[in-house]
Amino acid sequence: MADSFPFIAVSGSAYEMGFEHGRKAAPLVRRYIEWIEKLTGVSRHQLCANAVRFLPYIERLSSAYCEEIMGLADGAGISMPEAILCQVRAEAAQRWDGGCTCFAFTGEATADGKPLAGQNQDLEPGYEDVAIILSVRPHDGRPPAVMFTFAGQLGYAGMNRHGVCHFTNALYDFRWTPGLPFYPLRRAILEQRTVADCISLFQRNRVCSAANLVMADSMGAIADIEVRPEGVQIFKDVPRDRVLHTNHYLTDSFARFETGFLPDSVPRLERARKLTKQRWGHITVDTLKDLMADHSGSPGAICRHGARNMVSVSGYIAEPARGLFHVRRGPGCQQRWTTYRV
Repeated sequence: MADSFPFIAVSGSAYEMGFEHGRKAAPLVRRYIEWIEKLTGVSRHQLCANAVRFLPYIERLSSAYCEEIMGLADGAGISMPEAILCQVRAEAAQRWDGGCTCFAFTGEATADGKPLAGQNQDLEPGYEDVAIILSVRPHDGRPPAVMFTFAGQLGYAGMNRHGVCHFTNALYDFRWTPGLPFYPLRRAILEQRTVADCISLFQRNRVCSAANLVMADSMGAIADIEVRPEGVQIFKDVPRDRVLHTNHYLTDSFARFETGFLPDSVPRLERARKLTKQRWGHITVDTLKDLMADHSGSPGAICRHGARNMVSVSGYIAEPARGLFHVRRGPGCQQRWTTYRV
């Protein structure tokens, strides 16, 4: 198994970036579409028919994304509906998955007072085989960014030139409604300058499902928002200078929706709180790498190897003030990290 994910660098206009992405990652893009079919059990024809319904929402968010999707289709030699499907995998099948542990620290929590943020990415086995590191450098004034994503998908976890970074926990117990899919919004986060801008972005746009987002920027700001079709709620963790979140609702307004869909979510959060409390004021990148490799908290172990069919397929640690984005391939205990400079 390779120690890092394939690296794809693109630059230029929106269409040119999409075309280069598609051309350079064509076999993986096609494999990703095949994986979506296998994962969801829904035919490609139906998935594509469902996917195109989201194009107007994406276009209202950013016409540049539509141009990039067109370029992706041409570069990878796939149809436009297939290229749209890559952006709305969960929404097209109405199938949400993931069991991640996200974090952000700043100020008094870290060894040098600078922000750190990231997550363990817990998904079903198979996602690792279609993942890439995508570097985008638009020529239209939008900031460069580096992200972990899946081949053909324009937005996922990453960080931009301004140090704005974001990581996501799946949340459950919601009803699918018309609205924006999350992956284009995750790309839009990487075009913002501050955490406050990111929160405003979600307050302006209604989503069709639910998730939690942990964010940080180079100025030391961190934030956590729980997002549902009903709106956005800001979660303020205690103590300050910390945000920890797993896969259950923590805000007062949304806690009433929680049914305990992922039984290990609460013990995972408690384990993360315990481990970071022990290192408070001394948290570093290496501290967080060790946290993400933890196996001792059963049933709340942070490094996952198959509970509810979820494996820690990757992990990320962002250093916004330094412009460094660390990405791990495979479970945390394997410690296969690669560092990228934005």
